[in-house]
Amino acid sequence: MTEDLHADAVATLTAWRAPDHEQERLRQTYLAVLAERDDAMYRSSRPDHLTGSVLVFSADHRQVLLTLHGKAGLWLQTGGHCEETDTTLAGAARREGVEESGIDDLAIDPVPVLLSRHAVPFCVPGGHHLDVQLVAVAPQGATAVRSEESEDLRWFGVDDLPAATDDDVRRLVSAGGRRLRGNP
Repeated sequence: MTEDLHADAVATLTAWRAPDHEQERLRQTYLAVLAERDDAMYRSSRPDHLTGSVLVFSADHRQVLLTLHGKAGLWLQTGGHCEETDTTLAGAARREGVEESGIDDLAIDPVPVLLSRHAVPFCVPGGHHLDVQLVAVAPQGATAVRSEESEDLRWFGVDDLPAATDDDVRRLVSAGGRRLRGNP
């Protein structure tokens, strides 16, 4: 299964068309790590490894579900490390989204929206998460349930994000909204 996940990540990132020069630079960085490391999809890959996250939108696309990350102290999208049982990057991101939101029926778009390389001193000192960011839509009337991994879990208006978030999340909300615009 490890080979399937690695191959899926390579195929996903090879096919993905980055929206700008910086995102293309990140795509090339991710592909280089994948070429160098058989374990690039797991936290055993040092100093950098790929992760999968999903920004969950409400059914009407007016709100996003954010989790208060205890170690980072920020409101972030759901997501995290890949596991040995994951066979696709989108599947790993969806699994994390379901685990952290309590919403089983997430409809995920398997095409990345953005990439984010960020330092994770609490995970790997000097290392980075190479996060592949996806979007999902919760069904109408979905009720979110906070997991033990989160300090808090809340819906926020796409134009009313909390102060304790970062520019990566703000960019993801904007890009995710553009991705979903016009879609049911």
